Amino acid sequence: MINNTTCPYCGVGCGVKAEVRDRDIIAVSGDAEHPANFGRLCVKGSALHETTGAKDRLLTPRVDGQDASWDSALDSVAGRLQQIIERDGPGAVAMYLSGQLLTEDYYVANKLMKGFIGSSHVDTNSRLCMSSTVAGYKRAFGGDLMPCSYEDIDSAELMILVGSNAAWNHPILFQRMAAAKKANPALRVVVIDPRRTATSDLADLQLSLKPGSDALIFDLLLSELERRSRLDTDYIAAHTEGFDDALAAARASAPDIASVALATDLAEAELAQLIDWFCNTEKTLTLFSQGINQSSSGTDKVNAIINCHLATGRLGKPGMGPFSLTGQPNAMGGREVGGLANQLAAHMDFASEANIDRVQRFWQAPNMARQEGYKAVDLFDAIERGEIKAVWIMATNPVVSLPEADRVRRALAQCELVIVSECMAQTDTLELAHIALPATTWGEKSGTVTNSERRISRQRGLLAAPGEARNDWWAIAEVAKRLGYAAAFDYCTPAQIFREHAALSGFENQGSRGFDISGLSQISDAEYDQLQPIQWPVNATNPEGSERLFSDGKFFTPSGRARFLAITPRPPVQQPNASLPLQINTGRIRDQWHTMTRTGRAARLLQHRPEPFIEIHPLDAERFGIRDGEIAELSNELGRYVARASVCEQQRPGEVFIPMHWSRQFSGSAISGSLIASVVDPVSGQPEAKQGRAAIRALNTGWQARLLVRNSIALPTGYWTRVPLEHCTSYRLSDTGLVDNWDAWCRQYLGSAPELRLDDRHEGRYRACGLENDRLNWMLLVERDNSLPDLDWLDQQFALDNLDIELRRQLLAATAAGAQPCGAVVCSCFQVREPNIRAAIQAGATSAEQLGEQLKCGTNCGSCIPELKALITDEKCAAPATEQTTAEVENAVEY
Repeated sequence: MINNTTCPYCGVGCGVKAEVRDRDIIAVSGDAEHPANFGRLCVKGSALHETTGAKDRLLTPRVDGQDASWDSALDSVAGRLQQIIERDGPGAVAMYLSGQLLTEDYYVANKLMKGFIGSSHVDTNSRLCMSSTVAGYKRAFGGDLMPCSYEDIDSAELMILVGSNAAWNHPILFQRMAAAKKANPALRVVVIDPRRTATSDLADLQLSLKPGSDALIFDLLLSELERRSRLDTDYIAAHTEGFDDALAAARASAPDIASVALATDLAEAELAQLIDWFCNTEKTLTLFSQGINQSSSGTDKVNAIINCHLATGRLGKPGMGPFSLTGQPNAMGGREVGGLANQLAAHMDFASEANIDRVQRFWQAPNMARQEGYKAVDLFDAIERGEIKAVWIMATNPVVSLPEADRVRRALAQCELVIVSECMAQTDTLELAHIALPATTWGEKSGTVTNSERRISRQRGLLAAPGEARNDWWAIAEVAKRLGYAAAFDYCTPAQIFREHAALSGFENQGSRGFDISGLSQISDAEYDQLQPIQWPVNATNPEGSERLFSDGKFFTPSGRARFLAITPRPPVQQPNASLPLQINTGRIRDQWHTMTRTGRAARLLQHRPEPFIEIHPLDAERFGIRDGEIAELSNELGRYVARASVCEQQRPGEVFIPMHWSRQFSGSAISGSLIASVVDPVSGQPEAKQGRAAIRALNTGWQARLLVRNSIALPTGYWTRVPLEHCTSYRLSDTGLVDNWDAWCRQYLGSAPELRLDDRHEGRYRACGLENDRLNWMLLVERDNSLPDLDWLDQQFALDNLDIELRRQLLAATAAGAQPCGAVVCSCFQVREPNIRAAIQAGATSAEQLGEQLKCGTNCGSCIPELKALITDEKCAAPATEQTTAEVENAVEY
């Protein structure tokens, strides 16, 4: 059976077709009819079926470390919460939610906390990625209203990507950008990012600016628009306010190209080119993401971008506008229902008593919260102080993702009551839970999500929940009933919740709020089940959705005019110094998602980048004695991060990049949040995650090894990373000391002496295997040169019931044909490895298209195309010059 649903990863919101057979999802493909992706899926989406199933799932409620029934667990949740509320007041209770939740889950959680318990301390991990955009849009437009659509990419004539590695983080949208550029060769693309990323492959102009200096560029643009008489003065006069103050601030901070070039580390010619293109291209689309948002001045940066679009009237029309690329699948849906601590619901907030009164009357809420709650970082600070005594964490992993992650762990460890709703049996946060509630996950839960272009899509439950896993909205409603609020939480289906949410969006609205889906408030259960992707607003005047916001020049501010904001750029708070000389940039990588609780289950998603890493410029590597591929440590006053060094020129000197995904479940000391200070934007509360600081040193390891085990083990100290495979688990190990006796090491850590072994001290090689009833139980491979056999081949040996003599020989042989290294996987979709790609290039392939025709690489999600092009360039540079080429060169030289 083929079912339509929606991908649970990034904010693109791709439609997915899932094939279900015998109560399992056996395959997924892109939904060709879904307007977000038209059939394409990235590698993460393509591997969704590999992340389902009951293995490693939390299947039973646990209370104080003991399995419990749902009734007992829910009684404990409600009873302990009630005790704390009666003793310390509702403000002692908090919830921390996630953009992974469905809108219906979010709605019920927000309603219980803010309307019935009376605590506004409800925040979400969306605070970490999108809250500066929310604040910027609200300041400019009077509401959290994203004015663009994906179809604007198709008609844009200038695309500016700011702080966005879309090729890896929004790959389906990036492929749409690439297709637009191919269809319109006149389309220009500018990438503004300190790093040269895979997205830079599309750029006509790359501005590798000084980290955190983005607002200066857009202040300069605004002042140059005025100087060159490129303002839309009619639009400014008719539809905006605050322009004079914004222009004065821009002139003061960015008086000329030369001063901004100096402050941003850019060439004057680069800035001049950007200004010329922006001034002379009406259809300009500025796409921005975490590089803008994750800043101590992120809201100002968002408004600096919006100022330039307002000054030219470039929004509300096709092919133009300030376009925020949302991080999570339902970050926008969570904002719609009030998932942030400074919101109520339906895009209402605590700014007016009328809003509070309106929501209270609609909910018939007895204990309405009346002021904003603690935003994420402040919320966990309050837990550390002991002010918040109980926190319910749902679908997120804050001891990994929040800044000062080690301090967050300590705060939760001393909290009186930690409730965690989680689908996986082991996460860093779950280790600290007093009460653990097993939750459903993708493929099992049913509801809606809203993507980056305001499009609501259905995520459908296709499988029965394993064990005793239950939907989050159900668990919240059951706790609400036990707290005495049964009538208000008598929900039977997510459709019932959605109708209430839709009705609230239209309640006493009359066009005063931009978010309005009241046209869906009367849909039946059957209509909800069949709901097709639809873009809000959806109401009596716009029943089919897809209305272009602000096309009439009307906004949702008190005056009905858009607001310019006077922006005075500020540098990052976390600045390098003599003892911490490197600036840290954190972010996502291509094949992983958040803290890997889902993507870490699919072995092929760990083949592209199987370990945490530190990208460092060659000059810094030489300066600090760091060799490519060796283990290094970043450290500062907050913590440490240990990973493999990757020396590359894509980094600016003085800066390093580290991925955000690894947790204690997958590596020993590679939590990026351990190095990031709790510095936040004063308006949005979003942390400055893109500009940390640290020192670096080489660990000078004495040995490196690969360990494969059938069952989990207690790992030794030192560096380790884990990759789950189909038949075993693979570890990379390293330590600074030397091992004199590897046989003894095996007995100590693996529980048995090796039955097969090769000990070649001269070559620095040790290979050993432990067997149990002729089956491979573990294998340790120590190599001096870090050259190890192919994982796929080794994994298959664990599937065999009997290892014959030849296979035993091959496991130990240094040059066994079946066990030779096969190189890194470049194309995860089709498992195409680097040596095969290089061989095809050497045989004559000269383009990514030709490689795709021969090997299929790059023909699905396209995320690997920049790497394919880089390999082509690398091979061309490495190829020896032929006599003909030399002659051609000599003939071309003038003596």
